[in-house]
Amino acid sequence: MLKFTNLRSAPGRDRPDVMLLCGGLGTRLREETEFKPKPMVEIGGKPILWHIMKHYHGAGSRNFILCLGYKGDVIRDYFINYRRHNSDFAVDFASDSIETLSNGYDEDWRVVLAETGQDTLTGSRIRQALPYVKGDCFFATYGDGVSDVDLDALLAFHKRSGRLATVTAVHPSSRYGELAIEDGAVRTFREKPQVTEGWINGGFLVFEKKAFDRLRADENVSLEQGVLEYLAAENQLSVYQHPGFWQCMDTFREMQLLNEMWNSGKAPWRSWSSKESMVCRKSA
Repeated sequence: MLKFTNLRSAPGRDRPDVMLLCGGLGTRLREETEFKPKPMVEIGGKPILWHIMKHYHGAGSRNFILCLGYKGDVIRDYFINYRRHNSDFAVDFASDSIETLSNGYDEDWRVVLAETGQDTLTGSRIRQALPYVKGDCFFATYGDGVSDVDLDALLAFHKRSGRLATVTAVHPSSRYGELAIEDGAVRTFREKPQVTEGWINGGFLVFEKKAFDRLRADENVSLEQGVLEYLAAENQLSVYQHPGFWQCMDTFREMQLLNEMWNSGKAPWRSWSSKESMVCRKSA
């Protein structure tokens, strides 16, 4: 029977569970997603899903619920074999035994792998996985974007608002390079910087379970149109404005950008400190 050893006392037993949407096709990143789901595309040798979970774990979360769909078996295999791929072993052929010499990870995650269907839309994926949520409040996040959002502040804001849901608003990245022009010459050039005007849904959300009460089991709706639009119309959607770093990974170029940030040792979203983060950096 599979058993993961806790290397330290479990953090955040009173923290809301974290639900991660991991079932999309990722068609704009077909170079990678033809063989794996987008949350498993790597940054610095680790899936972007790992980076997102480390962000939450660093803020005290332990319980994760992954809503699987497209190529979900890749994610299942990753977590079922997590210990085997992150530890040192001695294989004794004489006694036909395997001895664990050291663990190369410090996670004490509890991960629910919930099959929510390949063609299910995001709102209905969450509704299907709600029975696995402990408590009345939970985080929800897309499995393809990283940020340095303060999760404690986001949760506190949600609780103060008294509404059924809170969405994190972020500044999007520009589609174009930015030029600073002076006297007919370019003084500075920044390729596709994060803009300082305009807000979009950054995908770091907090929900009360009641936010999904109106969804029927036979409905197939997106989170945005089937849930968030309704909550906004009912004045039940709060917005937490995060002016800091945020970056999604929709394209091959964005994947390269995130890898460049990680390899530089200055990834803005890296808010944790662990053995694995160092191994990840060295392997890049």
